[in-house]
Amino acid sequence: MGGIFQKPASTPEAIERSQPLALPPDEVAKLDEEAWYARVYRGDDVPQLTVRAVAMGTVLGFLLAFTNVYVSLKAAWTMNVALTACIVSFTLWAVLLKLRLARTPMSILENNCMQSTASAAGYSTGNVVGSTVPALLLLSVSPARPRGQQLPWLTLGAWVFLMALLGVAMAVPMKRSMINHDRLKFPSGIAAAETLHSLYSRGQEAISKGRALIAAALVATLSPLLMDLKLRRGEPLLPSTSRALDWLPARGVDAKTGARFLPSDWTAVLDHKLVLVGVGVIVGPRISASLMLGAVLLAFVVGPAGLTAGAVTAPSQAWLEIGLWVAAPMLLTSGLLSLAFSWRALRRSRRAAATTAAVRGRTEVPQVVFLAGTLVAGTGLVIVAHQVFATPVVLGVLAVVLTLVLSLAACRTTGDSDITPIGPMAVLTQLAYGILMPKSAAANLMAAGITTSGAASSADLLTDWKSGYLLGASPRRQFVAQALGILPGTVATVLCYYLLIPDATAITGRGGAPPAFPAPAAQMWLAVSHVVTRGVASLHPMARWAMLAGAAVGVLLVLLERLPARWHRFIPSPIGLGMGFAYPFQYPFSMFIGGVIAWLWSRRNREHADRYAVPVASGVIAGESLVGVLAAVLNNFVIRG
Repeated sequence: MGGIFQKPASTPEAIERSQPLALPPDEVAKLDEEAWYARVYRGDDVPQLTVRAVAMGTVLGFLLAFTNVYVSLKAAWTMNVALTACIVSFTLWAVLLKLRLARTPMSILENNCMQSTASAAGYSTGNVVGSTVPALLLLSVSPARPRGQQLPWLTLGAWVFLMALLGVAMAVPMKRSMINHDRLKFPSGIAAAETLHSLYSRGQEAISKGRALIAAALVATLSPLLMDLKLRRGEPLLPSTSRALDWLPARGVDAKTGARFLPSDWTAVLDHKLVLVGVGVIVGPRISASLMLGAVLLAFVVGPAGLTAGAVTAPSQAWLEIGLWVAAPMLLTSGLLSLAFSWRALRRSRRAAATTAAVRGRTEVPQVVFLAGTLVAGTGLVIVAHQVFATPVVLGVLAVVLTLVLSLAACRTTGDSDITPIGPMAVLTQLAYGILMPKSAAANLMAAGITTSGAASSADLLTDWKSGYLLGASPRRQFVAQALGILPGTVATVLCYYLLIPDATAITGRGGAPPAFPAPAAQMWLAVSHVVTRGVASLHPMARWAMLAGAAVGVLLVLLERLPARWHRFIPSPIGLGMGFAYPFQYPFSMFIGGVIAWLWSRRNREHADRYAVPVASGVIAGESLVGVLAAVLNNFVIRG
């Protein structure tokens, strides 16, 4: 590659050569591989991987990692940060140019490398601390130790780093087959490429998007300052929720007092914060409406029935004690059936992956990187799993091998739908390891975590590669940019996790108060772990029926999706519906509000919504998450003291 880093374009001629292609990304997406080499690939001489691009991506990715950890612990949702990084980077660099702190513009391909670094730091390293790690913490809770026991920071850091590295390495043999040959969509990658092309082609529009994002972020910072920060005698200035829905009828009677339950007892409250409204805007009307449907069914049908049957001990626990058992099998069966319907395409991808060594010249990442990265990261994970979690070496190796198999399925699903099916894979791998490692909950959690987190990192890199492919970037240089983001992302992820979750009470709550971070993904992982270690017979009979019903509904919804496309808007998303059962009501309700806003906005002015919805929603998420982390730090370590 003639050195890792390139020098930025400095002469007018070099700057001109670095301008965007005349061919827009939507046209590039239609070209086959031969046409791409002839008409799109910019060559290795156009500056892409520069020190300033990686530095900008490192800083932005470090900050955005905080937002993803925050949102994943709140709502089990991780957001691709590439779009936010692109807009913020372009805006900041424009300011630096005006202040004469930068000499030359950052080119479109430099910003593409920047977003690869930012995406690795801000997204691919954060999955594990929203799921398996807090689940392990909850597993350590006991009456004698209500705060639980955290993993040592060095162990957690090594675990996060090695899993992200494994995923990045395993994406290498899939790139050419899924992107060059099959031309899968990877919608977030297309969106990032379109955004960059728009930013560099229409400067005024870029400035407007940047201003919209910053304005939304500033507004969103008010909610954690007013509703989280304990400034008034140990309490926030304003409440974070209100009982705005208590005028609705609710079911069930308190056995102790004889009083009828209110909707708020079933967690049906209005959340005053904005972060999940922003998430709802991005995921769109169908997913958010499906989430809401699941939440309504839990609060008004399944939950009360569970309370009567004795499967639910309190209305506020319905999502945890019965909702999860509807959600997990629904996600599993829908994910597996969707994969089964695409088996022919999956076989094509495997055959293509086997021929990746024939890729031409210096453009693609050589397969030796896949082999070396998998060997190094896989060996490290097997050693840590054996030493810390008592996972047998053979089963640790099996976890690494299974990661490649499920990564193929996960990445193809991401390429088609933009949703990486971590939930179904988590349940599937936990059940598999439960058979192989009965009675070992910690080993079960962490072995399954290798598979799912590695698959998520692979899907993230392929999404970034899709963006670069549409812009004519070098896959090798983009791979290096992605790899360089893993270390700062690991530092940010581990730091943020310990700041937000100093002990298990941040997840379980104190004195009957709702938890600051319910960590629904961790609750699901833990619930499945209990089943595979204790046996299904340990579940309440209604929970077992809920599993069967959830599995059946998951199958039915996927079959209904085979109907003509005009009917799809009337069919609930199995992912959204399932996750609606796995959240406290207020979270799906907030995302539903966001989905309605996105729908109304698009109906009123589609062009305006397409232009500004994602920047505004991203600003809301970034602003509230970053200040929310700051408020949590002050509450835990300054005000409390």
